[in-house]
Amino acid sequence: MRTDTLIAWQKPPIAPVDPALYAALRARVDGKAKPPGSLGRIEHLAVELAAMRHPAEPRGDNAVLMVFAGDHGLTAEGVSQYPSAVTVAMVMTYLAGKACANAFAAATHVDVRVIDAGVAAELPDHPDLIDAKVRMGTGNAAREPAMTIAQAALALARGSELAIAEIKAGADIIALGEMGIGNTASSSLLLHRLAPAPLDHCIGIGAGQDAPGMAKKRAAIEMAAERSPATEPFEVLCEFGGLEIAMMAGAVLGAASQRRPVIVDGFIATVAALLAVRLAPEARGYCVFAHRSAERGHDIALDALQASPLLDLELRLGEGTGAILAVPLLRAAARLMTDVADLSDVLAGKL
Repeated sequence: MRTDTLIAWQKPPIAPVDPALYAALRARVDGKAKPPGSLGRIEHLAVELAAMRHPAEPRGDNAVLMVFAGDHGLTAEGVSQYPSAVTVAMVMTYLAGKACANAFAAATHVDVRVIDAGVAAELPDHPDLIDAKVRMGTGNAAREPAMTIAQAALALARGSELAIAEIKAGADIIALGEMGIGNTASSSLLLHRLAPAPLDHCIGIGAGQDAPGMAKKRAAIEMAAERSPATEPFEVLCEFGGLEIAMMAGAVLGAASQRRPVIVDGFIATVAALLAVRLAPEARGYCVFAHRSAERGHDIALDALQASPLLDLELRLGEGTGAILAVPLLRAAARLMTDVADLSDVLAGKL
């Protein structure tokens, strides 16, 4: 990492999860009042959560979805069928409590925070909107860097600070969500360099593209990739954006610094997690991957992180909808560690 980058941004201190804990925690799960292995992957999840919090017990009662919103200069090249104004409209929909993320959050008792990371408009004051805006959308990455070193550093730092604040206020789980027209294009570029992977394999239909739209999207992304050869994670972020992706990456690092699990949503959130892990490999142990998205490129991002998602529901909306649906699984896994009797106590009549 370049010296000027180090001056601009410092990652928070993160204690890596200790793999030496797994055997004892696995034995503890096997000793619960059930046949060993009978709860399948929930047992593995319980071990992961317990290792994150050790020696404290895992908890999952209080979950917060953080929806980061930002716009992308790449939309000027026609990478999306929707204009940037849709980002504003959807932010207002979240604040009105009427988006899919709100409905799913209400069904699972998850709190929602809406964060303006870099929406390309002045948003009206709202008691439920967190103003963390770094700039009015990113630059057009096909023709210029998406953001400066200082802006990227600020976005990472603000994401980290916001996640830490939620945890200090009582959050047991941080779930990641996003909204930003054009952010699948930015994510494709980030994935291409950070995985790394062939660019064409990283480009999908996003919010919905027909064949002519995909041709324009692919051409714009290829132009951006040709403009900059960056491969170092922080420089890749500066070149290709976006602000909501940077803040999600910061939130991963912030939550990891507090030894709390981060539920990673679909394609864009997984690319943000990949960025976080490339910046701080020790953060990987605090990431739980919610679902396998139908968006092309998501499998590449999951493979790069050696991640096996909990759900496969053919989702590709974003907003954190998949992350919210995974929250009850984390809660159940935590309760397996804390609420289920040991089989030895059951057999001895010690309940």
